[in-house]
Amino acid sequence: MAKTQTPNHYDYIIVGAGSAGCALAYRLSRESSRRVLLLEAGGKDSFPMIHIPLGFAFLMKNPKVNWCYETEPEPNMHNRKLSWPRGKVLGGTSCINGMVYIRGQRQDYDRWESLGNPGWSYEDVLPYFKRSEHKAEGANEYHGYGGPLWVQEVPKEEKLELADIFVQAAVQTGLPYNEDFNGADQEGAGDYQINVQKGRRQSTARTYLKLCETRPNLTVLTSALSERILIENGRACGVEYRLSGRKGASILERAYASGEVILCGGVINSPQLLELSGIGQRERLEGLGIEVKQDLPGVGENLQDHLTVNVQQGLHGVNTFYEETRPLAMIKNLFKYLFKRSGLLAHPASQVGVFFRTSDEQATPDAQVHFAPAASDTDSKGNMKTQPGTTATVCHLRPESRGSVHIRSSDPAQAPAIKANYLDTDNDRKAIVAAVRRVRDIYAAPALDSYRGEEVLPGAGLQTDEEILSYVRAEAESVYHPVGTCKMGNDDMAVVDERLRVHGIKDLRVADASIMPNVTSGNTNAPAIMIAEKCADMVLQDAGVRVHLPGRATRPQAVATAARKEHQTAATAD
Repeated sequence: MAKTQTPNHYDYIIVGAGSAGCALAYRLSRESSRRVLLLEAGGKDSFPMIHIPLGFAFLMKNPKVNWCYETEPEPNMHNRKLSWPRGKVLGGTSCINGMVYIRGQRQDYDRWESLGNPGWSYEDVLPYFKRSEHKAEGANEYHGYGGPLWVQEVPKEEKLELADIFVQAAVQTGLPYNEDFNGADQEGAGDYQINVQKGRRQSTARTYLKLCETRPNLTVLTSALSERILIENGRACGVEYRLSGRKGASILERAYASGEVILCGGVINSPQLLELSGIGQRERLEGLGIEVKQDLPGVGENLQDHLTVNVQQGLHGVNTFYEETRPLAMIKNLFKYLFKRSGLLAHPASQVGVFFRTSDEQATPDAQVHFAPAASDTDSKGNMKTQPGTTATVCHLRPESRGSVHIRSSDPAQAPAIKANYLDTDNDRKAIVAAVRRVRDIYAAPALDSYRGEEVLPGAGLQTDEEILSYVRAEAESVYHPVGTCKMGNDDMAVVDERLRVHGIKDLRVADASIMPNVTSGNTNAPAIMIAEKCADMVLQDAGVRVHLPGRATRPQAVATAARKEHQTAATAD
């Protein structure tokens, strides 16, 4: 990529080239007069397994593309340390996730607004979801066409029969069939929409960043670990970062911003960088010998995540991933993928899902199921190993429990302390137990009568609430949807305001999942991208740039046509 003519001086510096950072870089660099620097601690997205949809199993504990974080011992989970994969690569966690495209519920965003964040209601954010999206099947009231992010339905011919059988079973328990989880209502059972095109993962590196990588006003630096934000007279004026070379050598560099510094490091790295820069709770920072630039006690607090647990069911008489990965079948699937970009390897493990309420007291679904026609275990390296059967991973969508992320020292290379604090409330414990029971009801439905074997996990012998909860404490894991550590709002624990500006520091914003006051109901990749899309308009507006607000001004046809052409060019290039 071509660098700007003035070394180390830019209009905007974006820290983190993940789901949000790539989207933000794309939007800001469309203004050709604005110089943009995008800093990424990881490397390029060249590892082959990133791009093969079913290859995500090999990425969960791979330090080449993953920070490989883990929590502190969790007090309500038998003091286990839980794995927290986070992408360390261009595209961030969109390069290692399950590629399921879920926005959440209308009520999630209306709740954000009700907490003192005007402009973040569902009606406000829906246009940004639509602007980001290139829905392969076309646009409608809820979906866009011509945006950078490829979204499609799972091709019917690529699904194993078992996926449709599971959906049928869920409907037989009284749930509605839902043809679009991102449409009018989330409740029910149906197919997931996915970020896959022609058998290849569509990360934000492959979509947003690929569209703008040749722009002369955009500089992208990889292997660049941001160590602190440069703050002078209460203003963020740049970033100090360590640039690593191929032979292990590193150089400490500085880049300066005449406009703004925008953090897109995600739920762990954004609060980490704020604290390293002297923004956070005064007592904590002073105890670590860090000069306090702004006393913000909410930095790193309000951590929320979706806890998930497996319900595994043995089945017979129908194909699962186990049969499809046997030697001869696997050779066939390899050839299908290599020559046609189709077959088993071309799509995520979870193609269908379910959203339901764990009790009648819930107004909207508070549990989600990712169904995979495979029963799996992990080896010592964290790679999945299939075995006969199926897995329904069920998570509680609206946990009350809150945790934290905080630095341990002033060393930027040291991983922060992650305390998820799962299952800290009685309601959270009741909800996950009820969710397991509901999944068992689905497996007991008539559609599966001809195929049903023995329950593998938790096992038929565990029936009481106490027994199920004990299983959850011993076996549950993160479903990798952490949010909230730089909360948006105007209360004493808020970190950014409704325009994502860090309280008390000029020209500094955060734009990633860490700003969520409450976690959305489902996978968090799409909401993180939406946040970046909305942030881009705010940044440009505040700089005096005329912005066509989606849904409020008609986008010129020429612009829409150009966007589609741009997208198609990038999508066809390998």
